[in-house]
Amino acid sequence: MALPNLTRDQAVERAALVTVDNYRVVLDLTDGNGKPGERTFRSTTTVTFDALAGADTFIDLAADTVRSATLNGVALDVSGHDESTGIALSGLDTHNVLVVDADCLYSNTGEGLHRFVDPVDDEVYLYSQFETADAKRMFACFDQPDLKATFDVQVTAPSHWQVISNGATVSSEADGAATVHTFATTPKMSTYLAALIAGPYAVWRDSYSDAHGEIPLGIFCRASLAEFMDADRLFTETKQGFGFYHANFGTPYAFGKYDQLFVPEFNAGAMENAGAVTFLEDYVFRSKVTRASYERRAETVLHEMAHMWFGDLVTMQWWDDLWLNESFATFASVLCQAEATEYDTAWTTFANVEKSWAYRQDQLPSTHPVAADIPDLAAVEVNFDGITYAKGASVLKQLVAYVGLEEFLSGLRDYFRDHAFANATFGDLLGALEKSSGRDLSGWGRQWLKTTGLNTLRADFDVDDSGAFTRFAIAQSGAAPGAGETRVHRLAVGIYDDDPAGSGKLVRVHREELDVEGPITDVPALVGVSRGKLILVNDDDLTYCSLRLDAASLQTVLSRIADIADPLPRTLAWSAAWEMTREAEMKARDFVALVMSGVHAETEVGVAQRLLMQAQTALSSYADPAWAIENGWPAFGDALLDLAGTSAPGSDHQLAFVNALCASVLSPNHVAVLSTLLDNEPAAVNLPGLVIDTDLRWRIVTALARSGEIDADGPSAARHAVPEQHSAHARGPYAVPMAVSRTRAARAARKRKRRMDLVVHDLTDEQWAAIQAAWGGCAYCRSTTGPFQKDCVMAISRGGRYTVDNVVPACGSCNASKCNFEVSTWMRRKRLDERAFLTRYVEIRNELVG
Repeated sequence: MALPNLTRDQAVERAALVTVDNYRVVLDLTDGNGKPGERTFRSTTTVTFDALAGADTFIDLAADTVRSATLNGVALDVSGHDESTGIALSGLDTHNVLVVDADCLYSNTGEGLHRFVDPVDDEVYLYSQFETADAKRMFACFDQPDLKATFDVQVTAPSHWQVISNGATVSSEADGAATVHTFATTPKMSTYLAALIAGPYAVWRDSYSDAHGEIPLGIFCRASLAEFMDADRLFTETKQGFGFYHANFGTPYAFGKYDQLFVPEFNAGAMENAGAVTFLEDYVFRSKVTRASYERRAETVLHEMAHMWFGDLVTMQWWDDLWLNESFATFASVLCQAEATEYDTAWTTFANVEKSWAYRQDQLPSTHPVAADIPDLAAVEVNFDGITYAKGASVLKQLVAYVGLEEFLSGLRDYFRDHAFANATFGDLLGALEKSSGRDLSGWGRQWLKTTGLNTLRADFDVDDSGAFTRFAIAQSGAAPGAGETRVHRLAVGIYDDDPAGSGKLVRVHREELDVEGPITDVPALVGVSRGKLILVNDDDLTYCSLRLDAASLQTVLSRIADIADPLPRTLAWSAAWEMTREAEMKARDFVALVMSGVHAETEVGVAQRLLMQAQTALSSYADPAWAIENGWPAFGDALLDLAGTSAPGSDHQLAFVNALCASVLSPNHVAVLSTLLDNEPAAVNLPGLVIDTDLRWRIVTALARSGEIDADGPSAARHAVPEQHSAHARGPYAVPMAVSRTRAARAARKRKRRMDLVVHDLTDEQWAAIQAAWGGCAYCRSTTGPFQKDCVMAISRGGRYTVDNVVPACGSCNASKCNFEVSTWMRRKRLDERAFLTRYVEIRNELVG
């Protein structure tokens, strides 16, 4: 049966009738003999709630079997239970007690209570994932964010398991071959934030203490991954986060202990369950990764922690404000990174990653306003994307610039104090910010949240013979794509020139901050100021716009981008060059040449990785194809080898350049180099210090298979990629590459492959894991950190049924889907039971199946 698609109107109606006091949830996760259950688990829920006397409503439950339900001691007829309509509750009293006893299903889709069997040791691991409305898969509840309640949870589980919920463990008592765990009553929270994680997880413990008291800390992962867990680093970043948020939010952490759990087959990056945050276990790094990967993981850790205040303590009324929930957490996490951790250039990463993602998303036909209309739960899926996350966070950063950081934090403290353990809207936040800043924000939301597209900003000026401005203005185009509105932008104009100290670098010599409004905004304060070598009209990256460089500034970027001393303006210059390339205002080959001439001096390895991906996109999508094959790709690969050879041995930059080579079109010389690396002889090709670990071996094998140099169909490829002593080798047949064909290379090998039709819902977790392993990362941007979603290429329609060639992993960071837009949109709008009609064709490169 289909799960209910709760509408906003239904939620408003139910919230007007019902006030929930408490859920007592009792779960039995055993088979009755102390071993893990396999298909279902027993769920008994007691709901205490008040209601309008005589009212009728319903409670949500998705269960395999409903054993019984009683309302105020009277049995309800549940013989015809339909999960699409829930359990009807009629003739309610003012005070009510509902008891529902059911057998609920484990899932393998990351919705509800997910069950995973570790192929290394056959141990069972469970974890919950309820956003947006899947708590009903584990217990009966009023599954909407504005009906908050306290929770009391009791769980019977195998005795060797760890069991974690939102509250701290009060007791664990033996019950035959099982153990009964009882947890402390939680503060009031929404159903989607409830959590249960259970299994033989490895655990590390610590605590954080300050003037507000002590917060017990826990870190968990599968036992088979324990050797790779870097708990000390994670605890350090967690403590830095609590210190920063306590100092700036004005309200102490509200949920007692704080556990962070890295779980298998997670279908997102992380989830902000109150006091029990779950993460994609790819964040447990099993091979060498660059500093950029650690920085991105730290951002995720701090993002989820920020939700403990914005999202968990104060929760959106309805999913209309989901954008605000995610945007705030992203903004706060980057601010915390920049101010309180080793990642003090986090705003450079934000410009490089989040804003780059937002700009791409906002120029597609699929763009939509940040604050989209969410009439029902199905609409959440359609709008949970780069606009929600990246543009929303970029716009929120502009709001902070507009009202001032200190004024923003002051208003935020009032907001948390006034709405703690309750629900609020964006209007409530704007009201608090208006009070703290004195700014009228009545039109701000309409300009930024209800429109689409980017405004293009450029400098418009005249100079005298000495190079001083005689006139300076900022020209703003109408937002595109969209209705062409101009917006109010709070921004800074930066003038960069040769360092007076004689360092040979380009440094900022003048800055002017102002509001830009309408098509032309004069800047009289710059009259008489020297124009310098480079003008940035969005210095410090305060606003959300497409930046254009004047001719002289562009020439400076082309000839001296490596001389820009500070990484943030350097990144803005790179971004401007890339946007001009995408808009055909700059030749693709010139952008590639710019990257090759400047990337060596890029101190931020994450920026370097992004530039290399953009250069690859320029070669594959924008450059003349004949030139790219004949000259572009060979020169690009040669440059990568030179850069890797001159990088510090074993450095992040060296690894980034080799990874980029693996993702490129290879010449015979490049193939020879990678073959030598596969034989673990990096010094023989002038790459001393390069560690050929499992992840890099996978990338090399994939690159050579794509070039037809390795039989990707045979087990030799797997032996190259995963040494037998590595834990991945023990994961069974699906650890052998079940790779997806990416190109028409190696046609002879294709004859030995078996083509299987796999419905997306039936693609097993092991198969999906093997696809990710075979690709070694995102199919588009080569990121290895994820989180990864199933993506596809070559979408076609056959007889009215959509089929898609090639399942590939795509990360949430680049979101560079090559799906046919119509099919992609169609798929997102369908519920899971309807998606079964979307067939994905997968090429199985595993001799064991064919």
